[in-house]
Amino acid sequence: MSQIDAVRLNFSPESLIALNFVLAFVLFGVALDLRLEDFRRLASAPKAAIIGLAAQFVLLPAAAYALGVLLRPAPSIALGMILVASCPGGNISNFLTNHARGNTALSVTVTACSTLGALVMTPFNTAFWGGLNPATRLLLQDFTIDPLEVLGSIAVLLLIPAALGIAVAWRWPAFAARARRPFRIVSMLVFAIFVLGALAANWDFFLQHVHRVVLVVALLNGSGLALGYWAARAARLPEADRRAIAIEVGIQNSGLGLVLVFNFFAGLGGMAVTVAWWGIWHIVSGLALAAHWRRRPPAQVPAS
Repeated sequence: MSQIDAVRLNFSPESLIALNFVLAFVLFGVALDLRLEDFRRLASAPKAAIIGLAAQFVLLPAAAYALGVLLRPAPSIALGMILVASCPGGNISNFLTNHARGNTALSVTVTACSTLGALVMTPFNTAFWGGLNPATRLLLQDFTIDPLEVLGSIAVLLLIPAALGIAVAWRWPAFAARARRPFRIVSMLVFAIFVLGALAANWDFFLQHVHRVVLVVALLNGSGLALGYWAARAARLPEADRRAIAIEVGIQNSGLGLVLVFNFFAGLGGMAVTVAWWGIWHIVSGLALAAHWRRRPPAQVPAS
């Protein structure tokens, strides 16, 4: 066992329950922005959303597998990369897309569809790509991961709060319109406070081990942003769509990833620190990229 795996994060069962509630709270707030029309757009103009979902659920997990094989980090770190790459889009992707002058409607559509798609694709990709690498395959066997059990947990974590948020927005649209922005801000603050609290409780552990995941997380996150952008560019989508898809692929739901690490992998150190650091790093990189793009309106970027 790698040294990093011998350490367990200071994360009690009560903290895991709290994280489940925080994640549900955040997803409910995101779902207040969703409409049934967001899903209907797939039928009327599916190209951009399909490109985004393909990059999210095919290209990014494949990149995580390839980086694990090329860089050969500890098996638990490699599996953590695959797990976080298999999660749906993160809860701040819509905000970042809007700030980057991207296509916010497309971002919302891809977020909604990836959240539902994660019910199947997250356990499938974790099992499939994790099983291809002999080192990570041994970990999957050690923890005897049942994709159907993972699917059930994701259904509870994602489907119920998302469905409630969509139902509230449909039944009380005026309330949802007033509550949408403050709820999003409050939910992100609650999540940030939880992450900072967990970081403070495990500060010594992070100082000792985070250097082992900084490079691989930065490379995987950069790969996600680049793959999303260039897949959209190859499909000749407009610049605003390229930005939306890049951010959707590069911003992952690390909160869900942490829940899965503690529910199904006993808080394995390498996986936990990889997913936790992703949760910090993707906000830094996403904000930096959005700030850069905000200074360059899409109309000024020539299509090619």
